[in-house]
Amino acid sequence: MSASAQPSETPRSPSTGRTLEKAGAENFPVAPFFLPAAWRDDLMAVYGFARLVDDSGDGDLADPGATAALLGASEPPVTPSAQSGPPSAEETAFRLSLLDALERDLDRVFEAALHPGEAEPPRHPLMAPLVPVVDRHGLTPEPFRRLIEANRVDQTTTRYATYEDLIGYCTLSADPVGRLVLALAGVTTPERTALSDAICSALQIAEHLQDVAEDLAHGRIYLPQEDLERFGVSEEDLAAPSANGAVRELIAFETERARTLLDRGAPLVGTVRGRLRLLLAGFTAGGYAALAAVEGAGYDVLARQAKPDKRRLAAKAAAIFAKGR
Repeated sequence: MSASAQPSETPRSPSTGRTLEKAGAENFPVAPFFLPAAWRDDLMAVYGFARLVDDSGDGDLADPGATAALLGASEPPVTPSAQSGPPSAEETAFRLSLLDALERDLDRVFEAALHPGEAEPPRHPLMAPLVPVVDRHGLTPEPFRRLIEANRVDQTTTRYATYEDLIGYCTLSADPVGRLVLALAGVTTPERTALSDAICSALQIAEHLQDVAEDLAHGRIYLPQEDLERFGVSEEDLAAPSANGAVRELIAFETERARTLLDRGAPLVGTVRGRLRLLLAGFTAGGYAALAAVEGAGYDVLARQAKPDKRRLAAKAAAIFAKGR
C-alpha cells in the first residue's frame, strides 16, 4: 500500500486493543498457540473485523465518536452508546450509519488488494490487516458483507417467529465465519461448507442461550416465539431474576436442539488433518462445552451466565480430534 494514498488529515484512530482482547472471552479459541504465526495473524485479522462489526452493531465501541470520524459516519448521539434497554431511534440511526461506513471501508480493503499502491487504503486500523489476507487467499466480499448485514438486522429485528427464521439469521451472523476459516485453510468444498454451517449456527444458538438475560436487557430475544408459546413462557418470565420451571424446560429443549445441530456438523473435523483438525475440534468442543455449562446450571440462564469449563473444553477437544467428530 502506498503511503501517498492516505488522506492528508486522518482523524485519530480508535484503540483496537479492547476489541481484540475480547478473543479471550469467546467459547472457543480464536487463534490458538499451536497454529503457525502467519495463520494466527490471518485469523485475528478476520476476528478483528467481525468483532469491530459486532461492537458497532451492539453499541459497544470503546470510542464511537472517534470511529465515526475515522470512517466518515454520522456523529453519535449525545446519550452513551452502551446504554441499558433498547437503543433510541437516534442510536439506531447512528449504528446503521456506522455499519454503512464499515461496508465502504470493506470496499476499500478489496480495492486495495486488487490495486495495491493505487486505491485508497482502508481507514480503520482493524480493516488494514485484511488487505494482505484477502490478496493471499483470494477471499471474496460475500462473507464479510453478511456479517455486516447481520448487524443491520439486529437494528430492526428483535424477535424471531420460528426456528427457521432464527437459522436464517445465523446464516448471516455465524456461518460466514466458518466459511472464512475454510477459505483461509484452502479446504473449501460444498460438503465441508454445509458441515461448517451447521457447527457455526449451533455455536450461535449456544451463545444466545448463554446470553438470554443480557440480550433481553438490550431489547432482543433470540428464542423463537413459537417455542415461547409452546412452553408457556412470557417475556416477563425471561425478565425474572431466575428461571421458573417453564423457562428451564424451554432452555433444555433449545439446548438439545443446538446439540443435535452440532452433532450434524461435527464430522467436519474428520475431513481434515493436522493443525486444522485440532483447530476445528476446538471450535466444536467450545460449542459442546457451552451447552454443557447451560445444562450444568440447571438451565437457569437468568440467574447468571453459564460459562464453559476450560478443562472440560480441552478434554472434549481432544476426544473430537481423536474421533474426527
